[in-house]
Amino acid sequence: MTTPILLAVLAGALMHASWNALVKVGLDRLLSLSLIQVACALISLACVAFVPLPSAAAWPWLIASTFLHIGYNVFLARAYRSGDLGQVYPIARGCAPLLVTVVGVFALSDSPTAFGYAGIALLVLGIFSMALRGGAQHRLSHTALANALITSVFIAGYTLTDGSGARVNGSAASYVVWLFLLDGLGMLLTLVLMRGPGVLPTLIGHWRVGLIGGALSLSAYGITIWAMTQAPIALVAALRETSVLFAIAIGVVWLKEPLRRERLVAGGLILGGVVLSHWG
Repeated sequence: MTTPILLAVLAGALMHASWNALVKVGLDRLLSLSLIQVACALISLACVAFVPLPSAAAWPWLIASTFLHIGYNVFLARAYRSGDLGQVYPIARGCAPLLVTVVGVFALSDSPTAFGYAGIALLVLGIFSMALRGGAQHRLSHTALANALITSVFIAGYTLTDGSGARVNGSAASYVVWLFLLDGLGMLLTLVLMRGPGVLPTLIGHWRVGLIGGALSLSAYGITIWAMTQAPIALVAALRETSVLFAIAIGVVWLKEPLRRERLVAGGLILGGVVLSHWG
C-alpha cells in the first residue's frame, strides 16, 4: 500500500470515529444512525448533478449494498441496546476484516502480501483486545454478542460489495454519491416502517449535528471506497478499523475517559498493524 493511500485511509478512520462520537445527541442509537444516513442522502442529492450516473454493471452492487447497510444499522442499534459501546464496537468492527480477507482471497482473488496479512492479524488482535475490558460490564451478554457478530457480517458484506461495485463502476465518486443517496432513502423508509412517521420531527430537531456527522461519514467511507479501487480490499478494510484507536483517543482527550494499561497494549498492536500494512 502506498503512503498516500495509507494516510488517506487513516484520515477516513479518524473521520469515522469522529462522527460516532459526535452523534451522541440524546437520541437512541437507531435514531442517531438514521439521522446520519438521512443527512448523507441530502448531501449526496446536492452532488448528484456533478457526477456521472453509475454504469449498468454497478447498479446490482449498489442495490445489494443498500440492503446490507440497512441491516448493519438495525443490528448495530440492537447490539448497543444490550451491550456496552466499548465492547460491542470493537467486536463488530474486528470480525469484519477477517471475513473480508477470507472471502476476498477465495472469491475475488484479491490477496495482500505477507506483510499485509501480518498487518491485518495485528490490527484484528489489537481491536479485539480493546473489547476485553472495554465497557462497564466485564462479560458481554449473549444477545449483545450475537448482534455484534451479525453486524460484523453486514460490515464484511457491504465492504466487499462496495469494493467490487466501485471497481466495476470505474468512478469511485459516482458510486459513493449514489450509494449514500440510496442508503439514506432506504434507512429513512426503514425507520418510518419501524417507528412510524411521528418520529421524523425528532430527527429534524437535530439537523445541524446530522449534517456535520453526515459530511464526516460520507467523506470517511468515500475515502475507503476509493482506496479499495487502488489497494487490496482486505487490507483497506482492516486498516479502516483503526477508527477504534481514534475513538479511544477521542474518549480520553475529549470525554476524559480513563486510559487503562490494556488499552495501551491494544493500541500498540494496532499501530504495529498499521506499520506492516504500509508494506502490504
